[in-house]
Amino acid sequence: MRYLFIVQGEGRGHLTQAIALSGMLRRNGHEVVEVLLGESNVREIPGFFKEKIGAVVHTFATPSFKYKKNNKQVDLLNSIFFNAEIRQLNKYQKSIRFIYERISVQKPDSVINFYEILSGLTRFLYALKVPFIHIGHQFLLNHPDYRFGKGNRHDLRLLRLHVLLNNVGATRNLALSFYPLRDYPDEQITVVPPLLRKEVLEAQPSEGDYILVYMLNPGYEEEIREWHRRNPRVRLYCFWDKKQAPEEWVIDDYLTFFTIDDAKFIRYMAGCKGYVSTAGFESICEAFYLDKPVMVIPSHVEQEVNAQDAASTGYGIASSRFDIDKLIAFIDRRPPANSLFRSWADSAETVFLRLLAAH
Repeated sequence: MRYLFIVQGEGRGHLTQAIALSGMLRRNGHEVVEVLLGESNVREIPGFFKEKIGAVVHTFATPSFKYKKNNKQVDLLNSIFFNAEIRQLNKYQKSIRFIYERISVQKPDSVINFYEILSGLTRFLYALKVPFIHIGHQFLLNHPDYRFGKGNRHDLRLLRLHVLLNNVGATRNLALSFYPLRDYPDEQITVVPPLLRKEVLEAQPSEGDYILVYMLNPGYEEEIREWHRRNPRVRLYCFWDKKQAPEEWVIDDYLTFFTIDDAKFIRYMAGCKGYVSTAGFESICEAFYLDKPVMVIPSHVEQEVNAQDAASTGYGIASSRFDIDKLIAFIDRRPPANSLFRSWADSAETVFLRLLAAH
């Protein structure tokens, strides 16, 4: 079958999920004819994506987050005002037209959408008949058995609205999960394992002498450097998405910052003794699969939900800041290896091929 991918470019997780599924499909005789990538105005698309996705990539303008002055937390209200400006709306209208034109040219058997909000709106506005399969961890918020994100505070209501808009036009929602849950046909939800890349599945974990850090927002740099000043003999390797930063910035023998590099990140993940992240679903799954203790520091409400979910498994903890002392203490009391998670993640190729064949 011929598939067209539409991918949200905000954050690393959607990109690596698309790479993983593209590889699964190609290994089993299917084709990814084209990839349409929503390009954020605050993120650079890492070079590894175009190298690994195995298809022609076109970009388009898409709604994106605005961040508070500390460059750590998402400013949801400012994000709404920014994306609702006439100039921005005109860009998104052109993007919707562009998505429609590319689908019309390629005529795929199915469109697979990795949580890009303009994808379903395109299907709805142009009454497209091709199936749209939407993939995202966020769809679990609409599942009655999901225990997290049940509050009614303002930010959570905005998150639920965002999930609702991403649900528009979906033939089926594939909800990525840390663990199995029953399907929920009322919301067209099928619960599926995480999509981990072949390089992660084949990595050989070991326990090195360093902590690995992934921070989506460079505003956390000062917190890391302050902790390092108080703990100068704990080795930290940090990956970040800071524009115009050098590929490798060595502060001293015990603190180094790297820009995002796919192969290097997996190598450092496999060898770390603990992992600190800003609570993106995908990298938490990678750490769980490689049996790494995890500490998550959420920067917005969606990541707060992810953090609660990850901590509930017993294999991670949540924190409001980069206090790595908490992770070091957790390393000594973490439970045995999570074999159930590995089995669940290993079933992904079989599960996805079966589900996609049904459309």
